[in-house]
Amino acid sequence: MIIGVLNQKGGVGKTTVAINLAASLARSGERVLLVDADPQGSAMAWSSTRESEPPFAVVGMAKPTLHRDLPRLAGNYDVVIVDGAPRVNELGRSAILASDTVLIPVQPSPYDVWAAADTVQLIREARQMKENLKAAFVINRRIARTAIGRDAAAALAQFDEIPVLAAVLNQRIVYAESAARGLSVIEAAPTSEAAREIDALAQEVFGSRKRKAA
Repeated sequence: MIIGVLNQKGGVGKTTVAINLAASLARSGERVLLVDADPQGSAMAWSSTRESEPPFAVVGMAKPTLHRDLPRLAGNYDVVIVDGAPRVNELGRSAILASDTVLIPVQPSPYDVWAAADTVQLIREARQMKENLKAAFVINRRIARTAIGRDAAAALAQFDEIPVLAAVLNQRIVYAESAARGLSVIEAAPTSEAAREIDALAQEVFGSRKRKAA
């Protein structure tokens, strides 16, 4: 299974979602590969910051032939998660075509909702060649106890072919603190609300696999 974490808008938290999902699955016993397909190399930088080996493999593959090259590598893993690039359509299209499911992180702001249309259009184009491609929105960095997350979900309903996942990631300092140490939140704070949010997201995306691993 190949999961692309993509959004043509930068700064929405793609790397945070990708790294922490990979960590949640690895803790469940899955063989996980995280592919850094962003020329900025944020996931690779996170990996190099660690004092120990990450609980999953990390490689850099920021190239427009990803959809042709990745399937051979993916055969060695149970799950591959692709941390996609913003604003680079060739890389974005290739990452989408490489994926079985695309997760689109969106912050609860009008700017992010408006920008989501670009990613949705890439998915629509990809479905002409890959009709079984799945996609879903992930609300990220929601401010707790506000209506803004619900408002964002309602606004994203305009893209009726792409659902909004029920699991939401809230704005929490532990995401940044753990990343600065080269850790996932599950490693840095395994009993935290952030860790529970990530596990809930992983359960919703990979539910049958998580139950099997448990």
